[in-house]
Amino acid sequence: MGSFGPKNSLLYKNFERHPAAVIKYGTGIYLESEDGRRILDATSGAAVACLGYDNHEVQKAVVQQLMDLPYCHPGFYKAKVAEDLADFLVESTNGYMSKAILCGSGSEAVEVAVKLAKTHFAHLSPPQLERTHFIARTGAWHGATLGALTLGDFRGRKDPFVDLIPRTASRVSACSTYRGLRKNESEEEYVRRLAQELEDEFQRVGPHKVAAFVAETVGGSASGCAMPVSGYFPAMKAICEKYGALLILDEVMCGMGRTGTLHAWEQESIIPDIQAVGKGLGAGYGTISAVLVNSKLVNSFQASGKSFAHGQTYMAHPLAAAAALRVQQVIREENLVSRVRKMGKYLEEKLKSRLLSHPYVGDIRGRGLFWAVEFVIDKKSKQPFPSSLGLNGRFHARGMKKGYEIALFNANGTYDGYAGDHFLISPPYIVSEADIDNIVDRVSRVIEDTFAELTTSAPWEKLMGTVTG
Repeated sequence: MGSFGPKNSLLYKNFERHPAAVIKYGTGIYLESEDGRRILDATSGAAVACLGYDNHEVQKAVVQQLMDLPYCHPGFYKAKVAEDLADFLVESTNGYMSKAILCGSGSEAVEVAVKLAKTHFAHLSPPQLERTHFIARTGAWHGATLGALTLGDFRGRKDPFVDLIPRTASRVSACSTYRGLRKNESEEEYVRRLAQELEDEFQRVGPHKVAAFVAETVGGSASGCAMPVSGYFPAMKAICEKYGALLILDEVMCGMGRTGTLHAWEQESIIPDIQAVGKGLGAGYGTISAVLVNSKLVNSFQASGKSFAHGQTYMAHPLAAAAALRVQQVIREENLVSRVRKMGKYLEEKLKSRLLSHPYVGDIRGRGLFWAVEFVIDKKSKQPFPSSLGLNGRFHARGMKKGYEIALFNANGTYDGYAGDHFLISPPYIVSEADIDNIVDRVSRVIEDTFAELTTSAPWEKLMGTVTG
């Protein structure tokens, strides 16, 4: 028998290597580690902590709810704070969405959205039971559960489980001008081409079999803030309406103010049928996500007189709802969405002026306080670095070191699902111009020193041989 005591018992995604920083507490946009580092969180965790780490108003709301009612079974009882949050969310859409389902994680919200779409068609008279297929996009990330993996295209996370997931989804191209727009093609022509591709996929699958087209309004971690061009979503929705399918928008990462409007679709001249939100909804003060349902679908559900066969233990959890409601109230009271737009323009200006001239920075894209920096070997060909190099992980690791102390949300796969390196910068909404100057300075040093080390620690030609050879 071995001796008892601490053994690093918590299992992380890498079985052997654990996160390098043990965090004691957070203040504002900084995290304080046990070993004395003061880490500037330039990404709000995973675009979550939009109010920073010590908002006293939210903390008080959570403590009060903990004292009043920490939990009640959502199938037996109502929690007023959950109903108040749902009312807030519906009102925030000007009533276009008329019901909210309060869930736990973003993956869970996506699962609920898929089940709602299937339920909608099953409850029609006559029922359309063949509508079980979903069209998603290349380079998307919709979550880690099996149903969400069906929709997603983040290959490194999907491939190990591909034999387990349903074969109920197919993919069309994402809207990404950096890699998708052809030479001499206008954005209007690009939109028409993508719309035709979606229409062709409806025809290939069978229009009567498609339940919904699913897309991130602004691309998330896998695509690195892939941006929709003007007219893209109206064209996609028109195709969905032509064939009687639904439009599901995943705003788990890009929504709730992150891109400069509370709902990212407000900038796209469309209204989704179903919308998933999370992350910034509770800002990390509670584990919560939500699914918002268009009033037209709700009317259809009510007309059928049938129920939605879904329920989970921690739905509409009072503590999480109390946190999210106060978070959203603070965002409204302090006009933080307007601040996101203002600070976002400043962040864009500083990032582009400082980094675009770097020989290995291929693109800087985003909206609001949601930006990605993508790296390439050659700017003209947009050739990615070999995935074996682990470039994005090197950026993150260096950023966490003493002397840099900046958290960067690193990811890969922007090129083909495997190769293609980028990181996200998505600071809390409370960020100041001075904070942004600090972020850009630290990011620049991380990039410059990472490449300096790479080019001196091994022959550069050999390192690039897997791509250029």
